[in-house]
Amino acid sequence: MNIFPADCEAKTKASPLRRNVALRIAPLIFAVGLGSCSSVPLTEAGSLRSYSKLGPVEGRVSKSRSFLDTSALATATSVAITPTRLSPLAYSRIHDAGNDRLVSNALDRALCVDLSDKFRVVGPGERADITVQAVITDIVPTSKTAAGLSTVATLATSVVLPVGVPRLPVGLGGLAVEAEAIDGSGIQRAAIVWSRGANSITNGARVSEVGDAYSLASSFAAQFSDMLVKNRKPSGLDLSLPSGQKLKSQLGGKPKNAACEAFGRAPGIAGALAGVVGAPPSWTDKASKR
Repeated sequence: MNIFPADCEAKTKASPLRRNVALRIAPLIFAVGLGSCSSVPLTEAGSLRSYSKLGPVEGRVSKSRSFLDTSALATATSVAITPTRLSPLAYSRIHDAGNDRLVSNALDRALCVDLSDKFRVVGPGERADITVQAVITDIVPTSKTAAGLSTVATLATSVVLPVGVPRLPVGLGGLAVEAEAIDGSGIQRAAIVWSRGANSITNGARVSEVGDAYSLASSFAAQFSDMLVKNRKPSGLDLSLPSGQKLKSQLGGKPKNAACEAFGRAPGIAGALAGVVGAPPSWTDKASKR
């Protein structure tokens, strides 16, 4: 006697075929995805006190040149964050009202949360050992049309295939940022010039001109914060798990440092679900009204 319902039996019989399809197409999907990313050059906007100490270009996914004064930063315990601004070039890329603030605020919020792993983040006007300030030097807009088509294709194929097809390798966006940490005497103690383009595998499509720039803002924040928190330059792929306070904040919870409330709270699960269906980040992330 067959103890499985007819539909379960059909799925059981079909599973080897689905697995075979997955094994055949997964390498192709992965290869195409990794080979399909936007290119964003490292851009100097002139906001840093000095570029002379920056090292050579490093990285394959994220490109960067950086400088770190490890001895000076070893005793730093507090940090202030100057709100991120856009260079004239980056601002000229934005056409939809409010998207400039959406990206800059996402970057500041991520910096605040990430830096909280080591530092006490203070509010405006309070004394701090170092002050972090960033400038978005360029934004490569995401094609809303391509993002929409990609989302439909991925969701549709995930219904009939073991895995959905990756994002279409067209209309990908990107982000370039430069930032520095200065001490109370105005001396540069750390600096970075950074850029990264979205790719078809790790960056989900969102129907917004800043869909990719918005998600890449946290990637920049993670790399620069890691330099300051660990007091060493990043070395390749970081597979460490996020701290408890970071995970709580990423899920929309109360941040460790009250000063981070100035940048609003992360959209959490609602934001993650919106990303899955390709919704613009503005639907769930109400940027601070600073």
